[in-house]
Amino acid sequence: MNFAIDSLEAFLEREYKLVVVEIKQTFGSTPRETGAFMLVSPTDTHGTIGGGQMEHLAIDNARGLLAGVSEQFEMDVPLGPDIGQCCGGRVILSFRIGDDAARAALHAKLKQRLATLPEVWLFGAGHVGRALADALLLLPVKTYAVETRKSELDLMSAGASHRLVAMPEAIIKDIAPGSAVVILTHDHALDFLITREALGRDDLAYIGMIGSKTKRATFASWARREGLSEDAIGSLVLPIGGKTVSDKRPAVIAAMTAAEILVALTGYGHHY
Repeated sequence: MNFAIDSLEAFLEREYKLVVVEIKQTFGSTPRETGAFMLVSPTDTHGTIGGGQMEHLAIDNARGLLAGVSEQFEMDVPLGPDIGQCCGGRVILSFRIGDDAARAALHAKLKQRLATLPEVWLFGAGHVGRALADALLLLPVKTYAVETRKSELDLMSAGASHRLVAMPEAIIKDIAPGSAVVILTHDHALDFLITREALGRDDLAYIGMIGSKTKRATFASWARREGLSEDAIGSLVLPIGGKTVSDKRPAVIAAMTAAEILVALTGYGHHY
């Protein structure tokens, strides 16, 4: 599912005739969960209920409803060899014509989901910061970008909420518990100040800093002098992105870091 409000609104604005297809119930192994939905218009779709032949059947029925050649508002689909799928489970699909009430329900549902999404705070809008914002764009998180430089922030993805501030470290105290914080500014001293504030909290799901082994050693030495505990220092992910892939291009670091963040958020208790 695309979690961006403007994307859903754009689809609803563009497509007057549509059907809401929702997974009403699941049994056994299925590609998506109960409540997952997609929108089907005569020529386009938005979101997914799991793909494969099951989704094709759902799209065909939805378009049949729009064309007036189907009256099937519920489908019971076994996910077995009969339709070329091997999940082994079963899904009950509901179909609802996208009238005003259905559209209002969609907006309410998305607003509720967005309110519970975990937050990812990016401190720095340089090359890696921008690449990471792009990598997070379609993931189920709310992304915030913090910068001291307007020129860099202006290049940041519109998918991230922008924060232009003089003292980024002062924002840390106001970040929601369970959030992820990624520090990748243009200034090592500023990185350290932000990270010190983040490590001073014990309720963040992920704290990562861009850098190297040398930067980690330098930060650890500085942090000890600042009074941070070894446990706090040890919880810092530095460098971000892991060691599995040695490619240092911003897009590669961003992809690996986005995966790290999702794992950490899930481990903290966020569910998608």
